[in-house]
Amino acid sequence: MSKDNKSTAKKGTPLSGIGKGLREIGRTFTEGDWTAKLSFVIMGFGQLLHRQFLRGIIFLAIEIFFIYYMVTFGAVYISKLPTLGTSATYVDKSGNVPVTIYGDNSFLILLYGILSLFVLFAFLFLWRVNIRQNRQIYLLKKAGKALPTSRQDFRSLFTENFDKTLLALPNIGIFVFIVIPIIFMICIAFTNYDAQHQPPSNLFGWVGLENFKNLLSIGGSGFGSTFFTVLGWTLVWAFFATFLNYFLGMGVAILINKKGIRFKKLWRTILVMTIAIPQFVSLLYVYKLFANDGLVNAYLLKWGLIDSYIPFWSNVAIARVLIIVINLWVGIPPTMLMATGILMNIPEDLYESARIDGANAFQMFRSITLPYMLFVTGPYLLTAFTGNLNNFNVIFLLTQGNPLSMDLAGGAGYTDLLITWLYKLTVNDTNYRMAAVIGIMVFAVTAVISLVVYRLLPSVRDEEGFQ
Repeated sequence: MSKDNKSTAKKGTPLSGIGKGLREIGRTFTEGDWTAKLSFVIMGFGQLLHRQFLRGIIFLAIEIFFIYYMVTFGAVYISKLPTLGTSATYVDKSGNVPVTIYGDNSFLILLYGILSLFVLFAFLFLWRVNIRQNRQIYLLKKAGKALPTSRQDFRSLFTENFDKTLLALPNIGIFVFIVIPIIFMICIAFTNYDAQHQPPSNLFGWVGLENFKNLLSIGGSGFGSTFFTVLGWTLVWAFFATFLNYFLGMGVAILINKKGIRFKKLWRTILVMTIAIPQFVSLLYVYKLFANDGLVNAYLLKWGLIDSYIPFWSNVAIARVLIIVINLWVGIPPTMLMATGILMNIPEDLYESARIDGANAFQMFRSITLPYMLFVTGPYLLTAFTGNLNNFNVIFLLTQGNPLSMDLAGGAGYTDLLITWLYKLTVNDTNYRMAAVIGIMVFAVTAVISLVVYRLLPSVRDEEGFQ
């Protein structure tokens, strides 16, 4: 690497950015006037004295709100984050009348503590913006230029800064409803929050990496054997549920689009009808069909084809195969519709040239249709695979994860996916700590597979390939 490249790489590192910011703050304090120095303590003071009233009032209001929030609410919860509470709520029965003595609540301490930390970081970011604006005031005055007025600042919210105005509320919503719950879930994975530790009467606390060790430990009371069993089946299920649906859906689309096939609209309509029926209804109905006393076993016994009922849902191998087969009925129609639109866009002259060269139907499919489909639908395949890794509906509505076994921990069954096992740990066992760990592992598995496969997609490696 050349010296120029090395210097460029160094400039782009996070540490260099932090260092640059600290140097700018130092220059603002040393080179700025007394109003800039006072703005380090009273946000917006410099802007107010330089008649930038809109900016000054906003920064001053932010600081007042932050001080009030921290003094009355946030600081208490941040101070209790290291322990998640020390005194539990209990009922004092020493007197004639029992009295409830309220203590800490680990759940609220963790939730509000995380929220308060976000408020703290947001305040530090805005304080940094305040310092940067004082630096800009100093530079503009030094250059003899006019400062932006409040009217200009207000107009800019609907002109050059209109994108920031539109994205302000959505960004706040993302932090409040997505980022904070995710951080909260990650933190739960490092606690002992379970059925035996239910605040406010039984507090929970930090346990470090103990839950992760428990998930990966094999033997004894560890979850390792169950985790790898469920993970293996999850990957097998996602593979077959994705690629069988894809190739069979493509095959159905090719058959319907083939010249000479009559009633094409009818066949497409019949397949689309399966999409219109809610899975909640159809899958529960299919589950009853294959039950021990369901219609399938009843008619097979009636016709004398079997001597006793077939354990469709209690035999592990049969249940897993049946789930994959039933999922074809759910997954082929959407794939068929997507493939139909793509097949219609493949240039017909490619097939004509192949026929002139003597290619048969299979060779044309392998050399023209399949490469074109994979190129166009590569991102869809990745999305479908990751979606099947977390496909809750099909598994839970058909088998609820059954058959169960004493060999599996946490109420898991042999058809459970990681996502359905997580649900059971949360709802049935109230084992929130292990559910949080599994949630992190689901994210890790999905992220690794997605990143690896994404880099291998032809549509990513060769964007100009079919243009």
